[in-house]
Formats: sequence, structure tokens, C-alpha cells
Amino acid sequence: MTIAPESAATESGRTGTARHFLMCRPEFFTVSYSINPWMRPEKGADTATALRQWESLRQAYESLGHRVSLIDPVEGLPDMVFAANGALVVDGRVYGARFAHPERAAEGPAYLRWFVEQGYETLEASFTNEGEGDYLTLDEMILAGTGFRTDVAAHMEAQEFLGRPVVTLRLVDPRYYHLDTALFPLDGRNVAYYPEAFSEGSRRVLRRLFPDAVVATSADAEVLGLNAVSDGRNVVVNAEATGLVLELKRRGFEVVPVDLSELRKAGGGPKCCTLEIRTGEIRTGGEIRTGGEIRMSGEIR
Repeated sequence: MTIAPESAATESGRTGTARHFLMCRPEFFTVSYSINPWMRPEKGADTATALRQWESLRQAYESLGHRVSLIDPVEGLPDMVFAANGALVVDGRVYGARFAHPERAAEGPAYLRWFVEQGYETLEASFTNEGEGDYLTLDEMILAGTGFRTDVAAHMEAQEFLGRPVVTLRLVDPRYYHLDTALFPLDGRNVAYYPEAFSEGSRRVLRRLFPDAVVATSADAEVLGLNAVSDGRNVVVNAEATGLVLELKRRGFEVVPVDLSELRKAGGGPKCCTLEIRTGEIRTGGEIRTGGEIRMSGEIR
């Protein structure tokens, strides 16, 4: 599937925007320790299968017109495939990750070094946070998760560095230990989420902010259906989330189902594997404008 030009959209009026993603091949992927309820070292994981599934995800992005950059995997860091956790990038500024568990601690510096080498402005975090695992960016705000992996103080540090308002949401179910396992932006203004993953106060916040949100069922959440990636028109989602898929189609989205069942053994899905690089600078028709994404007829800078 290829995203249509800017002038084209679905009958619902939805138009996709090209994104720039950073990904990491799961060459060293395995489940050798347990830091979340999904991980069972006694069952292990098949690296070859994970590689095939990951490659299908990358090909899906490229077929949709998105740009994919790669960071080299590091031996001994089996979870480095989950690139979303490596940083938060908004308007070309990179807020680095500081992992909660020692097993993943070296991933933060590895990702930050990649961005430094690419010439981005970076900030090494003073507080524990796991990048886009717990930060999801919309047009007017950044939603930020806490409760398991990310310190609330990191929300304030990110807000000061990035200059975007940050809204704190508390996670309460250990299966949904990152925000991106329980919620994903449908576009820059609306989201899909699983209410039971959040505290009662955070549910009230979500209902107030997003009265027209897609509300997922437990069946879809339990196959990490909310760990999805949308460009505003096309949604890349775990194929097993059948109820969510039907609702997204009903709302006018084009759905791209993928199978990441091997990576799910470590608690990961499409979004976990995908770190979005928002440069904040867009070139269309020879002119540069600010935004972070670009409709398909333009070129990301």
C-alpha cells in the first residue's frame, strides 16, 4: 500500500503524513531476563522469526511512503530493537532515555550517541524515563505515562527542554507498563486507548481531552493492539486486535495488520519498534514550514 498524494484522501477525509522513523534490527533479540509480565525466559524467543517479522514491519512503513533510518544493534542488548524507548524527538530536539532497569541501561547512551552523530540537539536526562514508550506527541501536547518506568520529574524536564505542554497519565496495570502499550495517537488531535490501564483520575482526563476517542476492549489490549502506529490515515497494528481493526476501519482509517508475535514475547509491538524523528522543519514546494510531519507530496528534512 502506498500513501496517496496530498490532494488525495480517504472518503472520510483522512490524509496520511510521511514520517521519519528510527528502527533497530533485532539481530541479538532474545528473552533472557524478565522485567515485565510478558517476558518468560524459560520459553525463550526465536531470533530468526523476530527478524522476519521486524523486516515485514519495516517494509510496511516503506511501502506507505515513510522514511526509515537504522541504528546498529549492540550485542548484549536484546531489547534494543524496541527503538521507541530510546529517546523522545520533538522539533529536532532529542530528550534522551534513562532506563529504569539495569538490563537496559546501556541503550540510552547508545541511542543518544546516534542522535549526536547525526547533528541533533540533545539533552541527557536527569530523571528516569523510557522515551516514546512513555511519551506520545500530539499537535498541542505530549501525553506522558508514569507508574512503572518513567518518573514524573522527567515529565517536567521534557516540558522545559521541548517547550511543549506535557500531560501526566498514571498507569496502574503492570501488563501495560508503558503508555504506548495502552494508548496511541490516531492523528494530532485524537487517540485510541484502553481505559482500565489507567488510574481513575487519568481516565477522567482522557475523557475530557478526547471525547471522541476509540476505546479499546481488554481483548485488543491483551494482544498489544494499542501498541500501534498511525500516520493520520494508515494504522499499522497487530493483526490479532480484530475488534480494534474493525473500529478503525469504521472510523475511516486504512488498517495495515502485521504479525509481531515473536517480539510480543518481550512485551513489544509495532510502536515499540518505532521511534519517530520529528524535525520540526518541513519543505514543501521549495518553502520550509514548521510542523514535524509532512503530507505525502513533500519532503521531510
